[in-house]
Amino acid sequence: MKDGTKDQRKDGRKDGTKNRAPEERRSDPPQTAGVTRRGFLTSVGAGAMAVTAAGGLATAEASAAPVIEPGEMAKITLTVNGRRHRLLVEPRWTLLFVLRERLGLTGTKEGCARGECGACTVLLGDEPRYACLTLAVEADGQAITTVEGLLDGEELGAVQQAFLEEDAYQCGYCTPGQILAAEGLLRATASPSPAEIRVGMSGNLCRCGAYPHIARAVERAAELKGGERSDMSGGMPGDRAGGIQKGGRS
Repeated sequence: MKDGTKDQRKDGRKDGTKNRAPEERRSDPPQTAGVTRRGFLTSVGAGAMAVTAAGGLATAEASAAPVIEPGEMAKITLTVNGRRHRLLVEPRWTLLFVLRERLGLTGTKEGCARGECGACTVLLGDEPRYACLTLAVEADGQAITTVEGLLDGEELGAVQQAFLEEDAYQCGYCTPGQILAAEGLLRATASPSPAEIRVGMSGNLCRCGAYPHIARAVERAAELKGGERSDMSGGMPGDRAGGIQKGGRS
């Protein structure tokens, strides 16, 4: 019996039940749904090729545009208050910086330096613009009007005279920007309504709160310029809270 048992064990080993390779003994893992490693690598490779191709096109388009290297000066021509100025400027210089520091026109004030208060307002063409947010190279070849340019010789311009008559200032720091905003409004609309005045002056803040006087000054300027005086009795709605506001700040 022992010999027979040994023979059966030997026969079993010979059959390969014990001597099978590990790969044969393990059952195949179940197939799971999802992205395979090969599929993932293939998709990543295709995406990289697409990005490279798109980057090549963008580079080709960008190379066609003129590039100003850091530290390189750009030649521009500004027509300020009717006078032409040929200047060399750094690309990063703002129009505000050039007007004040290079041309000596200090009537344009620097307030917030981020386009919120309107103290630096000038006219680019006939449109009010924040000089602190306008690069000097952007204004190349354009006509610029500052508060100094509204004078007629030694005589005040219509808007300046109206601000003087209506006492539309207190500390006076924001006044040049207010005057240029009013000038731009009246060039676009000769006889603005109260609502149009509020909108037209909304980008200029007066921290002293002289909004009722500013509104009356715009009306008076329209009259001096020949426009019809609008009915603005009682000042502007919301005067106590600062009727001319931007971003909810007075």
